[in-house]
Amino acid sequence: MRESGAEWTVVRAGFITQNFSEAFLVELVRAGVVALPVGDVAEPFVDAEDIADVAVAALTENGHAGQIHEVTGPRLLTFADAVGEIARVTRREVRYLPVTPEQFVSSLTGRGVSTEYASKLASLMVEVFDGRRANVTDTVERILGRPPHDFAEYARKAAATGVWDARAESSDGA
Repeated sequence: MRESGAEWTVVRAGFITQNFSEAFLVELVRAGVVALPVGDVAEPFVDAEDIADVAVAALTENGHAGQIHEVTGPRLLTFADAVGEIARVTRREVRYLPVTPEQFVSSLTGRGVSTEYASKLASLMVEVFDGRRANVTDTVERILGRPPHDFAEYARKAAATGVWDARAESSDGA
């Protein structure tokens, strides 16, 4: 890319907060146990809106060519911290359970996920959640002139939609 001669900008982010209210994590939150093979690694959970806003700025404003924008949330949280925030705002018992990759695969396949997909997801989590992203950046503030959205704010908004309500499970097919 750098050697192509074309202008480029990279917008890179870690674990997106909305993963807790979309995709496979919503089912785990509803069940009350978020079992993942990620240990106690701290992550700068980032809101998808912040990523999108930085990407729009990079595409529509001058000064971003040749830049790599690392987008993070404002603080580091472990998965136990994040799940604790969700439990607090939902007023439900929801806990994080660290598991081995093998236990994670077994859990997913027991819910009908293919072994191939479950294994790839487990391998990806082990590789990605190794601590390499345990830092926060000033990218959102520097580019957008505002602080990044905090996980607690996301959790409050998501909880207000009822997405984590156990009754929502029967209405959306999850």
